[in-house]
Amino acid sequence: MPANVLVAYGSTNGSTAQIAEAVAEVMSKAGLTAEALPAASVEDVTRYDAVVVGGGLYAGRWHKDARRFVRRNRRALAARPLWFFSSGPLDPSASERFIPPVPGVRRSMTRLDARGHVTFGGCLLEGAKGRIARMIVRNGKGGDYRDFPAIEMWAAGVAGEVIEGRGQD
Repeated sequence: MPANVLVAYGSTNGSTAQIAEAVAEVMSKAGLTAEALPAASVEDVTRYDAVVVGGGLYAGRWHKDARRFVRRNRRALAARPLWFFSSGPLDPSASERFIPPVPGVRRSMTRLDARGHVTFGGCLLEGAKGRIARMIVRNGKGGDYRDFPAIEMWAAGVAGEVIEGRGQD
């Protein structure tokens, strides 16, 4: 029976949600049962064999829904394979070099023994929600810096780890 994988995400304008959906799609193609869900809507993680949590970055912090999800489910998350991703830089830096997790994510990784973290470029386009987001776009600092081939490669690596771990059970 394929492993069930949850890809929970916190997203305001949909960019992180699209990354989560791409991650779940790659995992499904690898033979896992994977679903991407808004972190705020997930009530029970115990039916999943592995979890990926993603959050958009806002002023150096993970999206509030991702933070709350991790806090609310910390015991269940600590008992299963766990990975994190962040999305946010509005420049090509995430494709050019390793960007470490922000301090709050790093602390959660340590506490929950997460197996990995990656930061992907963000996306902020015309029509974005929030006063600051609209100001960033208006000042010409927005754009789409997501690298979907890199996202898919990372997701395939995570899927491989989940599959390999299932064979050891």
